[in-house]
Amino acid sequence: MEDIAERAALFSRAAHQAVGQRRKYTDEPYWRHPANVAERVSAVESATAEMIAAAHLHDVLEDTAVTAQDIEACFGERVAVLVLELTDQFVDPEIGNRAHRKALERDRLARVSPEAQTIKYADLIDNTGSIVARAPGFARVYLEEKRRLLEVMAEGDEALRRKAWSVLVEGEARIRGAAR
Repeated sequence: MEDIAERAALFSRAAHQAVGQRRKYTDEPYWRHPANVAERVSAVESATAEMIAAAHLHDVLEDTAVTAQDIEACFGERVAVLVLELTDQFVDPEIGNRAHRKALERDRLARVSPEAQTIKYADLIDNTGSIVARAPGFARVYLEEKRRLLEVMAEGDEALRRKAWSVLVEGEARIRGAAR
């Protein structure tokens, strides 16, 4: 069962490295972010190998040349479905401004599977720390978006959801403290 997760880790690393992707605020190799998300997901009692694989792959459709068909061919339909659930669908600026696109995305994520929501909680946890620490101006916008998302995304692992809320609240307090 671990084999699919290990293969997904290698696939994700290769895909993100192939495009030279680096983390926006830390400049570390991007593949470390999905690896962190997958590690957090793997600690969840209900985690499956497919969930861990999807956590490794959750950003490849948005950021690389990998297609959903590639993921399905390599990792199966369930992993592909999870990755599609985690892939932003409302990114075209012609749809509307950021607030409008994030509202559409929030409504969509409220209806994805509990497994995808669990992975999204782990993603929020990993992203929040670096954004709060390195981009306090943007963090105000980001944290408000994530607060609204967590309010409606309630079907995933409850312990990880509580952790996501805790990280969010800590980030908000840190930003408030920095503003003083």
